[in-house]
Amino acid sequence: MKITAIRPWIIQLPWSARPHRDPPSTDNMRELLFTQIDTDEGVTGWGEVTTYPGVAGNRAVAHMIREVGETIIGRDPAHIERIWHDNVRSMTYVGTRGAVSATASAIDIALWDIRGKVLDQPIFMLLGGPVRDRIALYTHPPRAEDTATAAEDAREIVASGHRAFKFDPMMISIPEGNAHYIDGQITRKGMEDAWEMTAAIREAVGPSIELLIDAHGKYNVPTAIDLCLGLEASNIFWFEEPVPVESNHALRQVRERIHTKISVGERIFTRWEFIEIFEKELADFIMPDVTWTGGISELKKISTLAESYYVPVSPHDASGPINVMAGAQVMMSVPNFYKLETNTFDMSNYNRLIDQPLDVREGDLYLPDRPGLGVNLVPEALAEFAIEGFAG
Repeated sequence: MKITAIRPWIIQLPWSARPHRDPPSTDNMRELLFTQIDTDEGVTGWGEVTTYPGVAGNRAVAHMIREVGETIIGRDPAHIERIWHDNVRSMTYVGTRGAVSATASAIDIALWDIRGKVLDQPIFMLLGGPVRDRIALYTHPPRAEDTATAAEDAREIVASGHRAFKFDPMMISIPEGNAHYIDGQITRKGMEDAWEMTAAIREAVGPSIELLIDAHGKYNVPTAIDLCLGLEASNIFWFEEPVPVESNHALRQVRERIHTKISVGERIFTRWEFIEIFEKELADFIMPDVTWTGGISELKKISTLAESYYVPVSPHDASGPINVMAGAQVMMSVPNFYKLETNTFDMSNYNRLIDQPLDVREGDLYLPDRPGLGVNLVPEALAEFAIEGFAG
């Protein structure tokens, strides 16, 4: 079997923050980047590498996938490990993180999909077999502009059976969004509003639901400490990315001053960057993203490394359906697994793109007994939403 083509797809999908209530709308679009790898025996593999910020990042990575893809045309898709190293090392002069590891991820996921289909096995069976029968999820409420709406959305998540969810209560006070950093501060009122919203959500859902707070790596050391100490009154489960990812020293300073567990990892790439996190005891949970850190191959290696330090893994998988399923396939074989992230508890937004809906029941994802990733993207559906120049 030989690889014959690699095709990036960028689609803009009408989205609904509350699909159980409102239909998707073109006023709210979600951009996703997928990869299709074809072979001379008619087996197709699917990958995903949706990036942030979407518009510039997705186009840059799509071009890289095309260029790198040309170098593996004619190769055996079963040579996953060799292709991963060749891809990463061919771009090493621009570093091995970010766009480079994302490009490798897209190709790696699709190659594992092909391998599973050729062997007629789910990917998790090729990674050592299952250690569980379902994948526990945590999810996100829609972004709320007021405390009452946030509490209502939280109650709906709990009613769906989910036992944990994540939100950023500071975001309503930061109009620039989460892709912004100047002084790393937030106003005192912004802090108090975040504490008030979190307290209201805790009251709405009761004591047993795990509340995960995402700081989006936006704060300087004293601001992150003050924020977290106030949030601790609401019994939060973890405080995620309190400071920008560039300084592990800053992360250590925050960790020494708060009482809450810390989670990091969505912007940490490949196993080598996680070593210092483990050796310096900088986090209680790690959350690598299978579409950014190096794909299925690398997520499995990072998870095994984390297992030796007894650190749980909770993949950051909040993009499209291939992202979710790739992370889930790996976590089926990982003993030190906490929960898998999803964008929303109602994932019917994805049903327009895949050949069967994701099976989510009572806050758990059940993987089908189908080969490869377990779901396939539908090219005709992708073509309907594809943007010019990136239609496979």
